[in-house]
Amino acid sequence: MRRSPSAARADDATLVVLLILATAVLRILFGLALGLGVDESYMVAAGRELRLGYFDHPPAAWWLAWGASWLAGSDAAIVVRLPFIALFGVSTWLLYRLTATLYTTRAGLWAAVTLNLAPVFGVTTGGWVLPDGPLDAALLGAALCLVHAVQGTSRRSALLWWLGSGLCIGLALFSKYSAGLTLMGACVYLATQQEHRRWLARPEPYLAGLIATLIFSPVLIWNAAHGWASFAFQAGRAEGAEFAPAMPLVTLGGEALFLLPWIWLPLMVVFVRAVWRGPREWRGWLLACLAAPPILVFTLVSAWSSHRVLYHWAAPGYLMLFPLLGVLVAHDLERGWRVTRIWLAGTAIFVLAGVTVTGLQVGYGLLPGFSSYFAPGKDPSLEAVDWTDLRKALTSRGLTERPDLVVAGVDWHDTGKIDYALGGSATVICLNTDDRQFGLNRSAATALGKNVLIVVRAEDAKRTAAKYAPIFSRLETLPPVTIEHGGGAGLKLSLLLGHTLRTWPPPDMP
Repeated sequence: MRRSPSAARADDATLVVLLILATAVLRILFGLALGLGVDESYMVAAGRELRLGYFDHPPAAWWLAWGASWLAGSDAAIVVRLPFIALFGVSTWLLYRLTATLYTTRAGLWAAVTLNLAPVFGVTTGGWVLPDGPLDAALLGAALCLVHAVQGTSRRSALLWWLGSGLCIGLALFSKYSAGLTLMGACVYLATQQEHRRWLARPEPYLAGLIATLIFSPVLIWNAAHGWASFAFQAGRAEGAEFAPAMPLVTLGGEALFLLPWIWLPLMVVFVRAVWRGPREWRGWLLACLAAPPILVFTLVSAWSSHRVLYHWAAPGYLMLFPLLGVLVAHDLERGWRVTRIWLAGTAIFVLAGVTVTGLQVGYGLLPGFSSYFAPGKDPSLEAVDWTDLRKALTSRGLTERPDLVVAGVDWHDTGKIDYALGGSATVICLNTDDRQFGLNRSAATALGKNVLIVVRAEDAKRTAAKYAPIFSRLETLPPVTIEHGGGAGLKLSLLLGHTLRTWPPPDMP
């Protein structure tokens, strides 16, 4: 007996809810196995001081981690990750609703499934302390509101949807500056789609823009008070060195790896197809317009930027293509295509196996001797191991109780790991002119005249000692600390005690 359309919609919605719950459990288990990564440690540690803005990104992700820590009275890895796990559940539901509104609930179901199978979304955005979590949820909310707004049948309902879109795009900008690229795509759509272009002559879109600006205004206020530091930092990443025509291909290849090549390729196929059909098929055109700016801008910037373009930066663009992928998968399955079923099942097994092996290796040292394949301290699994042994060692030696002593890292990456591990038990600074948020929280210059305990990876100790000795009256080497991993020695940290910091910054430091 054939199901009624309403029963089919209910079944699809139920399956999406079950998907959200099941994947949330998996992310919690994965989050329990892993310590915080480099970026996560930095955001949690540097974000212990609540501010209207931060050096790297707008405040949303920083506030979420701070709020979880404050409510739980702990900044354990799983605690600060919980808001991001919950937000990805919201993102999954919003993607389902967006796709169901534009196409069918069955397409929405498969869009949600494939989103969770793409590692850059389902693994990193879905469970790590990163700005992409709140960004993606807000962008999907904005897209869903926009779809309802442009189809508004009554003036009141249209106004409410436009205001909702403005609220969501404001929250997206409050999460990450790159949300402006998706906003640019929405403007291109309204300017090029004949039926919906009429909205540009009405006040609703401009009211939405006003709301978005008001929500974003704390970031503007903070930047104005700090010399536009955050804007300058992000804009500086597009500064050019020399033309490198091959880099766009490298960037696209990296994005394909982060998505999985066999997911990236169908996404590109549906993207090109939507662009080819153009504004006459408004649903696909809308999604293509929202997707294009992040994908194209970061690909093109990589051709001349002197800074490395990170492959996840374009992810919000690919996010908007999953409804089209959901339509493709639903169509293939309806026609009984076995290859699509194998593609889905194989991808699920591959991702689940990868996550399981990674979690067991980082948490429990599943693969003995794995570190031997890398140079000392370069085992990538060590990046997700918290340096809790450092706090135990410094506490046992009485070094965290000395009021005249400041702890320091020599770059923002390791300073984040150090500060997170110490849990606020000591004052931590970053002895580097590229000190990011640490420099705004507590500049290294505040340690002038004090003793500084420099924590550095053992393989870098000699170079660090030679570099920093001139700025202290004396530099003393203390017994090292070993960070255990998988029941054995994982990472060796050297301790250099600098007596009386005499000057900062050193004259020869860039």
